Amino acid sequence: MRKVALIVLLFITGCVSQAEETKKALVEAEELTVSSPAFRHNGNVPSKYTCEGENVNPPLEIEGIPEGAISLVLIVEDLDAPRGIFVHWVVFNISPVTIIEENSVPGVEGINSFGNNFYGGPCPPSGTHQYVFAVYALDTTLTLDPTVTKNDVVEAMEGHILAKGELIGLYSKGQSHGFLSGLSYC
Repeated sequence: MRKVALIVLLFITGCVSQAEETKKALVEAEELTVSSPAFRHNGNVPSKYTCEGENVNPPLEIEGIPEGAISLVLIVEDLDAPRGIFVHWVVFNISPVTIIEENSVPGVEGINSFGNNFYGGPCPPSGTHQYVFAVYALDTTLTLDPTVTKNDVVEAMEGHILAKGELIGLYSKGQSHGFLSGLSYC
């Protein structure tokens, strides 16, 4: 009985140690700067990039990609969806580029919460929602196919994240969100 207890204790200690290593690796990841010429951080996403417009992905600019980065991952999520986080886009195996073009398919697209393998723009049922455009630089490519979800991609990224960054955009239906939304005017 003591041998079983000792083995369980060693296993638990190993799991805790492994979890701490993963957490440490995430904390030590370098910072990417993610921005867009279409909207500012915490600014309004123009309707062009939503279900009320052309429903195409906005252009993104990425700075600070570390040497050794082999691929990027982009995950776009609505943090304020009524039933929890809603995934709008999952793209992996993106070449480590500094620009993701508007209306593009920069890598392999996984399945979003709409059940599709393509970008689905902001489309909140009510109120203003926060949309996170998170970019991760990895030291590998992911051997996954297009039937994967965000959770599969996140699991495959573990231990491979060199840098991360995010851009947050806001959107509410029925409001005019022009190109210069979110800018302060003097």
